[in-house]
Amino acid sequence: MTEVLRTILPVVVMLAIGMLCRRRGILSREGVNALKGVVVNITLPAVLLNAFATTRYTLMDVVIPLLMFLVCLAAWALGRWMGRLLKLPSRFVPFLTTGFEAGMLGYALFNMLYGSGRTAEFARVDLGQVLFVFTLYKILLGMDGREKPKPGQLAKEMALSPIILAIVCGVLLGATGLYRALEPSGISGVFTACTDFVSAPTSAIILLTIGYDLVLDDIPWAQTGVVVALRLAIMLALRVALGLLLRAIWPEANLGAALNVMFILPPPFVLPVFADDADQRVYVSSALSVSTLVAIAGFAVMAALGL
Repeated sequence: MTEVLRTILPVVVMLAIGMLCRRRGILSREGVNALKGVVVNITLPAVLLNAFATTRYTLMDVVIPLLMFLVCLAAWALGRWMGRLLKLPSRFVPFLTTGFEAGMLGYALFNMLYGSGRTAEFARVDLGQVLFVFTLYKILLGMDGREKPKPGQLAKEMALSPIILAIVCGVLLGATGLYRALEPSGISGVFTACTDFVSAPTSAIILLTIGYDLVLDDIPWAQTGVVVALRLAIMLALRVALGLLLRAIWPEANLGAALNVMFILPPPFVLPVFADDADQRVYVSSALSVSTLVAIAGFAVMAALGL
C-alpha cells in the first residue's frame, strides 16, 4: 500500500494544487498557458532528447512508429464509422477517438510508474502518434472544418516544433552511435546531467496545469459518457490487436508497459482550438476532461496492480 501511495498520491496532490490555484486565483489563465509553454518548448524536449539519444536502435524502431501511425488512422476511421452509426452530434467524434496526449500527460504518468530510466520505451511508441498528430490529424481536421490546412504551413510547424527537433536530434545522436562514442570522455554524462536537470519539473508542471483545467461543473455527462466509452472500446480493441501483432513479429519486445499507458491517455488537448462554436467547444472540452479523469483512474489501477 505504501508503494502504491508513493506512485498515486503525488499525482492526486498536484492535480488538487492545480484546482486550488484556479479556485483561489493563485494562477491566472495566462500564467498556466505560460507554464504549458515551458513544458512544450523546454522541459519535454529535454526528456525526448535524452530518451532518443540513449536508445539502441534496431529495425523495429522504424516498424513501431509506422504501426502506431496506422493505429491512430484506424482509430479515426472506427470513430467516424461508429459516430455515424450511433448518430453522435459532433463532427469531432472521430478526432476524440484517436490520438494521444502523450506530451502533456503520458510522459508524466509513465515516468512516475516506471522511472525516467525507461522513458525510451514510451518515446519509441510515442513517435508514430506524434507524426500522425502533426500531419494527418491536422489535415483531417482542416478537411472537416472551414479553414483548409496548407502543406507548407504544416511542414513549417513540424520543422520549428521543439518536440520534433528534440526527437530528430536525439535520434541522430543515438542512431549514429555518437552518444555512446562520447561516453568514455564523460561528455555523454554531462549531456545527460543537463537534460535530466532541465526535464526534472516536467511531471509536476504538467499535472498542475491539468488540475487547473479540470472543470467538472458544466459537463453534459450523458453525451460525454457515450463518446468517452466509444473511445475506450476502440482503444481496447486496438491495444489487443497491436499487442498480438507485436508478439508475433517481435516476441522479445518490452513495450507492454508503454502501450498500456499510451492507450489509456485522452485525445490531444489541442482539439478545442479547432471547435467551430461554443457548443462544440463545450462538447470537446468535456470529453477531454472526462477522458483525462479516466486516464488518471487507469494509472491508479495500474499502480495498484503493479502492472
